Amino acid sequence: MLMTIMKKKRFALAIFLIALSGETVLFSQSSSGELNAIQTVVPFLTIAPDSRAGAMGDAGVATSPDVYSMHWNPAKFAFIDGNGGVGISYSPWLRNLVPDINIAYLAGYKRIDSKQVISASLLYSSLGDVPFTDEFGHLERTFTPNEFSIDAGYSRLFTDNLSGSVAFRFIYSNLTGGSYSGGVATKPGISFAADISAYYQKKMSILSKDGQIGFGLNFSNIGTKMSYSSVEQSDFIPMNMRLGTSATINLDHFNKITATIDLNKLLVPTPPIYSSTNKDSIIKGRDPNVSVPVAIFQSFFDAPGGFKEELHEITYSFGLEYWYNEQFAIRGGYFYENPTKGNRKYFTAGAGFRLKAFTLDFSYLMPVAQNNPLAHTLRFSIAWDFNSLRNANRSKG
Repeated sequence: MLMTIMKKKRFALAIFLIALSGETVLFSQSSSGELNAIQTVVPFLTIAPDSRAGAMGDAGVATSPDVYSMHWNPAKFAFIDGNGGVGISYSPWLRNLVPDINIAYLAGYKRIDSKQVISASLLYSSLGDVPFTDEFGHLERTFTPNEFSIDAGYSRLFTDNLSGSVAFRFIYSNLTGGSYSGGVATKPGISFAADISAYYQKKMSILSKDGQIGFGLNFSNIGTKMSYSSVEQSDFIPMNMRLGTSATINLDHFNKITATIDLNKLLVPTPPIYSSTNKDSIIKGRDPNVSVPVAIFQSFFDAPGGFKEELHEITYSFGLEYWYNEQFAIRGGYFYENPTKGNRKYFTAGAGFRLKAFTLDFSYLMPVAQNNPLAHTLRFSIAWDFNSLRNANRSKG
């Protein structure tokens, strides 16, 4: 798919795609069981784009709503306080490998009335400057591969405790800049997708304290396959199911703590096991060359290792969040992926500050394994609340 790239950048680009999607043999430390990671294109869609969720082990489908809910569960917007807001998040990605890979996220929402909210976001990923060479190693040009998605969502409150949402997504991936590969012209990959989500929250007593529970479900990136040339077979985008719950306890008037857990599963085919003598003959598993609806249904039982392997395809995100006086937050979390499916395991930590009109958050990622390219990953986020900005301007006047 990609032209030959100079050694350092070729390795960095491969690591980038591998690390984002979990399609990794390089990082796996498994001593038993065969590696069989699920493969998709545009894996940047699966990265936690904001600092709050990034500090809580990449958990966010059932946490309290914020301006970045578009990525995790757009249905949460129906319960958000305020009439509108906007947030910007930035992360220097894989800086242990290369200095110029970046991910940026812009999100916002506007309340229509007490039951309806519209939202939008832009997720942008740049892989930095990549030298493209010919088959003899001669430099042809330098290109900056980039990918982005544009989202628009609608959220509605159904009852006092239940909401739902639908979001639409345009995905663009330009990894080659139209270069030729094997005499065939490449092209940017394009896909259209949708999210369908639901969110439930209810106030209740927890451990004799006032509290709230939440449940979230989001089917995301349900969309068309993507191809980078007219003759290349199309590949699945990371269609995904995320399910989670949260519990918040108000310890007193100033202190509250939230615990949350997300379960995440890709809804794309698991690679089957092929015959060593006939690469078209499947020994175990199912044919991955199927339509999108069949792939989603088949993804729950197509693993060649049976039900046990299907369970291995679930990733787990655990998060904790402590708020003092709704002004200062401390967060921590843990992310786990089975060794045969990518072996991503890392702790996360972060903090947040809320000062009238805006909120500032940051997070830090700490892999369990040494020499992991995700080590020392930082995310920075800032959000503005329109109501607070308006009130601050009035007080000045």
